[in-house]
Amino acid sequence: MRNFANLSTLSTCILLAFASCNQEQKKESDEVAANDTLQFRSSPLIDSIYTADPSAHVFNGKIYIYPSHDIDAGTSENDNGDHFAMRDYHVFSMDKIDGDVTDHGVALAVEDIPWASRQLWAPDAAYKDGTYYLYFPAKDKDDVFRIGVATSHSPEGPFKALPEPIAGSFSIDPAVFTDTDGSTYMYFGGIWGGQLQQWENNEYDAAGSLTDLEQDNQPAISCRVVKLKDNMVEFDGQVQNAKLIDSAGNEILGGDHDRRFFEGAWMHKYQDRYYFSYSTGDTHFLAYAIGDSPTGPFTFAGHFMKPVQGWTTHHSIVEFDGKWYLFYHDTERSGKTHLRNVKVTELTHHEDGTIAMIDPFTE
Repeated sequence: MRNFANLSTLSTCILLAFASCNQEQKKESDEVAANDTLQFRSSPLIDSIYTADPSAHVFNGKIYIYPSHDIDAGTSENDNGDHFAMRDYHVFSMDKIDGDVTDHGVALAVEDIPWASRQLWAPDAAYKDGTYYLYFPAKDKDDVFRIGVATSHSPEGPFKALPEPIAGSFSIDPAVFTDTDGSTYMYFGGIWGGQLQQWENNEYDAAGSLTDLEQDNQPAISCRVVKLKDNMVEFDGQVQNAKLIDSAGNEILGGDHDRRFFEGAWMHKYQDRYYFSYSTGDTHFLAYAIGDSPTGPFTFAGHFMKPVQGWTTHHSIVEFDGKWYLFYHDTERSGKTHLRNVKVTELTHHEDGTIAMIDPFTE
């Protein structure tokens, strides 16, 4: 009987595996079919590799894009984001919008970063006094996200990483903004896999809750902001909360999923006001808030992009040749959450300073 039982168990396992395989194949077929029927607003800029989280900057009269490099590592999807298993960065450039995109190759890889172990997530870049700086999050040897810096004398790299992460840094999604007075600030943080919920008063709690999304009546976890020293590789002062408030001056609450900060911060300045933009995460909007200071507080002003295809939304905003552009990503090429492609579309500020809504699909 035991042999028959084992055979039955084996048969059941085979059938379950076959069913699971069929379900996965059907899911992928459905995703491909969905892609065939959708009409996307913009086309992918890069077809050679999968790219996401594009940070765009204008250097030397060109647009340079610093994205994540998505790969299919075969890792199961989970709330910690382990399936986002990126291992290097490529830098891309464009002479003009809708022009050819040049891939400058690998600019930095995880094996070139002494302190890092895995997961090179969304980076950003900056320039000062002849040096280009690449800011990036990665998990250290203890699997805690930190933010590192690498430098180059060329905007396309290659970049050389400093031997240690920035002292006092944590979480993910660094976005670096240099104001008109020359002061530079970093905005960073992301909940869930980004570990921001595990930091209180800039101290790490390994046993911290998975998210604060259940704390509906408490102020939502906020993005962090800190000034950089003139050397561009150290924090100048304490890390602060970039406070998000409503029109009445009250902090946005954790239960306000359409307005709360989740990840993917960006800063741009328009008509002498500071536009803090970000992803709402589980509700998939790009949102923005406006302040009179680069450190906030920032008053919620609205959404400016509807949900894209794919789970995440991460963007940058840049002015080029007198127009403003939004760089973003979706999953048009693959239909899979962790294999994304970068896109660009024009962004419009209304006369009253608000930003026009962008639909990622055809109007």
